[in-house]
Amino acid sequence: MAPISFARGAPSPACLDAELLGSCASAALERDGTTILSYGTGGGYGPLREVLAERHGVDPARVFATTGGLQGFVFYSTVQLLRRPGRVLVEAPTYDRPLKLLRWQGANVVGIPMDSEGLEPDALEAELARGGDVSFLYTIPTFQNPSGRTLGEDRRRRIVELSAQYDLHVLEDDPYGLVRYSGEAMPSLHSLEGGERVTFTSSFSKTVAPGLRVGWFVVPEAMRGDYDERAVSTYISPPMLPQAVVHELFARGSFQPNLDRIRRILGAQRDAMLSALETELEGRVTWSEPDGGYFVWLELGDDVDATALLGRASEAGVTFVRGADFFVDDGGATAARLAFSYEPPERVAEGVRLLASLL
Repeated sequence: MAPISFARGAPSPACLDAELLGSCASAALERDGTTILSYGTGGGYGPLREVLAERHGVDPARVFATTGGLQGFVFYSTVQLLRRPGRVLVEAPTYDRPLKLLRWQGANVVGIPMDSEGLEPDALEAELARGGDVSFLYTIPTFQNPSGRTLGEDRRRRIVELSAQYDLHVLEDDPYGLVRYSGEAMPSLHSLEGGERVTFTSSFSKTVAPGLRVGWFVVPEAMRGDYDERAVSTYISPPMLPQAVVHELFARGSFQPNLDRIRRILGAQRDAMLSALETELEGRVTWSEPDGGYFVWLELGDDVDATALLGRASEAGVTFVRGADFFVDDGGATAARLAFSYEPPERVAEGVRLLASLL
């Protein structure tokens, strides 16, 4: 039997509707094939940019459809570090891929502590108050990777206030916000702040299919020219066909029904993990209980080394990601990220049982 993967932050294969997306690709090519198969603009496929601009209430010129979210992150961080050199602030823990990209760029990265309710505004203010230049804050406020935590509305409003007080630019990464299984949606930092200092980014990797590699950024007007120049210089234009496929999903009214189907599949997997953790590990470890997204954050206790546990778990047939991989400096040695997004409910439950037997 293949190992049970709690390491892969990827959707279950059951989420991917190849027949629907194939139909959308065929329809898009029939309707607008010459445009789709030609060079486009650096900002991406115009009709999709218009759909996204309407959803965010902005000029389409401020929307950039990118080749996945990480490509857009490289554009943003490169432009921002040139425009505003200084420290880059991130949540501790945070998504490991941007950490690697920032290290390759030679950025001075500073982790800001989190608690069970997300980024701590007091800790952020203390870092800002110590002076020196800050380039931007990178945050995933909803169903955070890796912790699954969601920042409450009061804290969001406080961060927006700090942004204005300290002229802090913010990159709000929200790939999981629409993948909600329970609870009420929070207002984005971008909507609360108005988009002058806050750049919003998301992708269709979690809501449609990761293989399409379609992400988007909503940038401040003052940043639009620099961002466009970076995009055009990098790839002239992103691939138009995947973006046209996503646009066709919206055009035929299939985006929301497909998203609802994905929510049902992943919600059952989330429920299976939380139920198994309660059955197998209650009182022994602690964990986050996300209302959406892909991840549960496991605090194993001071006497458990996550690296050693990962070695034993891999031999037993279950994998996860060490908490230490998500910190700038020391941290996370006794924590683990468990992704419930890939495996079906019965394998999720079995994987938790295997982990529990090793603790």
